[in-house]
Amino acid sequence: MRARLACPIVLLACVFGPANAQTTLTQGEYLVRAGGCMSCHTADPERPFAGGRPIPTPFGSVFAPNITSDRDTGIGAWTDAQFVRAMREGIGRNGERLYPAFPYTSYTLLSDADLLAMRAYLATVPPVRVATPRNTLSFPFDQRWLMALWNLVNFSPRRFVRDPSKSAEWNRGAYLVEGLGHCGECHTPRDWLGGLKQRERLGGATIAGWQAGNLTPDRVAGIGAWRDDELLRFLSTGAAPGRAYALGPMAEVVSSSTQYLTPADSRAMIAYLRAVSSVAVKDARVRTSFGRPARADITSLDSPGARFYAAACASCHGVTGEGSKPFPSLVHDGVSGALGTATTGNLVLVILRGVNRQTRDSHALMPAFGTQFTDEQIADLSNYVTAQFGDPRAKTDAKAVARLRSIGQ
Repeated sequence: MRARLACPIVLLACVFGPANAQTTLTQGEYLVRAGGCMSCHTADPERPFAGGRPIPTPFGSVFAPNITSDRDTGIGAWTDAQFVRAMREGIGRNGERLYPAFPYTSYTLLSDADLLAMRAYLATVPPVRVATPRNTLSFPFDQRWLMALWNLVNFSPRRFVRDPSKSAEWNRGAYLVEGLGHCGECHTPRDWLGGLKQRERLGGATIAGWQAGNLTPDRVAGIGAWRDDELLRFLSTGAAPGRAYALGPMAEVVSSSTQYLTPADSRAMIAYLRAVSSVAVKDARVRTSFGRPARADITSLDSPGARFYAAACASCHGVTGEGSKPFPSLVHDGVSGALGTATTGNLVLVILRGVNRQTRDSHALMPAFGTQFTDEQIADLSNYVTAQFGDPRAKTDAKAVARLRSIGQ
């Protein structure tokens, strides 16, 4: 195996020279991280890039494939041309149509140099022999040939073209946000066939039950009121106190991807997002306009939710909900994305599944309570938390909790 792993490096060195070969691999690793490949293509942390992770969609689950250097079950036997075609056109090695759970609709913008650098790095990933599970899509969505029709409506193969009227920083940010980082794939709502609603681009969307935030400059629903340093901190640590904490899929994006971005690339993304069209959200309100600390004697309240909060949450977030380091305050949307909006999905999912967000500087960990509480109990707890600390319009019930519990199982 050692000789096989050395082959890509030897070949690169023969063509480009040792120094250039190492530069290509370093750049490829950076691009693979920035592109978020690890989070989707890793089901078992002990076997990175070996695939097998289910990607829930409204039509069933698509399993991310093995992209290690294994020649039989991974992409070790793929040619560069086959890799580039898959990334840019959504066509697999054997001519099969790929599903847009894989963001080829964004990767189509990537340059030749970046794609080949990514390919070179992935060729050095140790081979893991494991077949990808079969997708569980319902009929007719399990018919790959139908993707040709979907592409006619929703996909335009093209390369990124610099806008000479914009700064170098803006252009770099556009390349990262629209292409490599494929931010719109999660942060843009989709129509009933899974196509992106371009008029609401980056305006926020629901993905597998999680609410992905509004990335446009809207000052109430989006990031317009955020300072640059707050956005930089969020991208690098997943925590911007008073603004947002990365939860669910976004926590994984921070852990496996955005924390590794150079400061220059993070600033470029922010510069680009500052300039996109604002998308307002109906009935959105400034998060600090509601929510208040709880009374210290909440256990005396005639409220099942308050009692569940005292038993499960108060030891970290405080009886009043104001928290203490390292545990965030819940007042005024301290868990941002979970409170402060008229939806409860993120809060319920956090209670069900917990938080595990690890970066180079910190490790945010919250236990999952899904096995300890019934759906009705979680609904009671969520309704108490939103009424006390968040938007009192946000309510849920046991049926809604059950639906969220079932996603991805």
